[in-house]
Amino acid sequence: MNADPSQKTSNSKIKGAVIITTAMLTFITFWKAAAIVLCDFGSSAFYAGSIAMKAIGPAFPWYILAIMIFAGPLLLMYMEACAMFTRGGIFPVVKAGLGENAAKAATAAILFDFMLTGPISGISAGQYMGGLINSVFEIFKFNYSIDTDGFSILFAIAIIVYFWHQNVKGIEDSGEKNVYILKFSVITCALITVWAIITLFLKDNITLPPFKPQFNPVSLGWADNIPFLKTVGVFGVIMALGHSVLALSGIETLAQVFRELKYPKVENLKKAAAMIFIFALVFTGGLTFLAALIIPPELIVDKYHDNILAGLAMNLSGPVFIKLLLQVAIVAAGAFMLSGAVNTSIIGANGIMSRMADTGILTDWFRKIHPKYGTTYHMINMVCFMQITVILLSRGQLYLIGQAYAFGVLWSFVFTLVSIVVLRFKEREKKRTFLMPLNIKYDHYLVPVGGVLVVIVVVVLALTNLITKQIATVTGISFAAFFFRIFNVSEKLNARKANDIFEEGHREKLNKKPVASFEDAIKNLKSQNRILVALKDPDNMYPLDTVLNNITNPDTDIITLYIRPESSTPINPTASKPVDENELFTNIILTAEKYGHTIYPIQITSNEVFYAISQAAISAKVQQIVMGVSGSFGANDQMERLVMAWGALHNGQSPTAVTARILWEGGREVSYKF
Repeated sequence: MNADPSQKTSNSKIKGAVIITTAMLTFITFWKAAAIVLCDFGSSAFYAGSIAMKAIGPAFPWYILAIMIFAGPLLLMYMEACAMFTRGGIFPVVKAGLGENAAKAATAAILFDFMLTGPISGISAGQYMGGLINSVFEIFKFNYSIDTDGFSILFAIAIIVYFWHQNVKGIEDSGEKNVYILKFSVITCALITVWAIITLFLKDNITLPPFKPQFNPVSLGWADNIPFLKTVGVFGVIMALGHSVLALSGIETLAQVFRELKYPKVENLKKAAAMIFIFALVFTGGLTFLAALIIPPELIVDKYHDNILAGLAMNLSGPVFIKLLLQVAIVAAGAFMLSGAVNTSIIGANGIMSRMADTGILTDWFRKIHPKYGTTYHMINMVCFMQITVILLSRGQLYLIGQAYAFGVLWSFVFTLVSIVVLRFKEREKKRTFLMPLNIKYDHYLVPVGGVLVVIVVVVLALTNLITKQIATVTGISFAAFFFRIFNVSEKLNARKANDIFEEGHREKLNKKPVASFEDAIKNLKSQNRILVALKDPDNMYPLDTVLNNITNPDTDIITLYIRPESSTPINPTASKPVDENELFTNIILTAEKYGHTIYPIQITSNEVFYAISQAAISAKVQQIVMGVSGSFGANDQMERLVMAWGALHNGQSPTAVTARILWEGGREVSYKF
């Protein structure tokens, strides 16, 4: 039997296929995103209360709870930033709002935060582990106890070394693991909360903690030399809040995970933020308050000063063995969350410096790739070395690191939030899918009253901390100045490459995986709803933008198709300039991230574009073919050529209903239904 001649013709049109695999092409649910943020943000529950207690005395639970309530407006501000910058984070936001020098200073502040996140999280985990070991020894009458301070130092260093090795090998943090950690933590939190409430009902009397903070010379800092500042009034409340603000550490992770959120992006952002706020309010604010109500004050000071939630478990009503099991659960949740925060600090610092290297600010030494694993190991080595140095220099004193830690947290907030407010006026025409509430319309502006109030609070806290936290002020400013100098010197040394990067724009690192046929390229598609978008102009993402903006079924598979000419000489003498493939796929990826919808970028080789598009559409069984208008042919000529190619492949008959659409900006469209 003779082969179908049309089939023979069609098979000759496509010369191989390439799948683009190294990119942010798949996206996560809102609860996975919330889990990633909470494994960093929520981990502060294990040490924030202890550090605040040493600074302001028995009043600490009120101020931790107040800071957790303030996390709500902060999350709203970060949501507005995310709505403007899909690839958010401190550097692009501050650069757009306040300029490059301010962005460098802000980045230095957040790096200071990351350099202390690893040590404070590791040491806190060690304190909980050491406390559990001593509880076991005490219950089973072993006349021995370990030095929890020494143990926590070794434990923290071991965790950092472990995650250094993991990150150098390129084993990425898993959102799935964070979900399991969060589920376990939620169950533990719920169980202990219910048990604590029962314990309170069984107590003869309940004494609320005092609201008035009790400062000491260390927590007053330079304010100890200013008599009127030592009087506890409004300024005293502000100082107390400043000593509790480290409980907000990790909230900036929301901007990092926004790019990974799936469609509909902003709606999922709102759900993730709500979940983060509720969990943090109950877990960090609620359990800290319950601990202050149930644990005798003298035990908080003498025994549970660095593992206050473990102390809560051991002071609940009930059999000692059951309470020990609860402490085991708390310690397990703490060890997982705090260890995750150590890993996040390494990933976060490496990510921020990599972003700066991509813009040309840092030299190639920083971005040097590991010969075996392909990771930016110089950055990872530097971050982990500095974290271990902090542990050794501080001798594992949680309170000392906590005091310095607040500097990076607050000043990163200051730069970011001020930039968000400035951008309301600087880029008033820029579309925002979410706005911080409380706005007044004046002329052509939406004046961010709510945003300004949040900025005022953060700036006042930051300035107050400069006076009250001597160690934080000296070390924080020194560190920021050191890194700011590194950025400036590196940028000058790297000026030529920085200029090239500026002119070319961002280029995504791509991994092109060749496959034997187009059918192999699409074999992992799962949905029956499929759209093929043919693209070739890096500066024209309008067809893909339109498709992603109008999806009604979130399960729709989107195939983006780039047809590469088989020879270097264009078949059409009027064809446009050669395509920058890296720029094309970079812009495809950025567009997909903008909407949070999974796409399947495929490159095929063919000199007969319309036959190749038709054949790809038939193989993928798509319902729509979408193209941009060609400058060489025009929309009507394009559609005629596509119809002719389609007819040749199907002998004039189409087995399924397929709509071809040619789009150009302004909402104009030519369509044809096969």
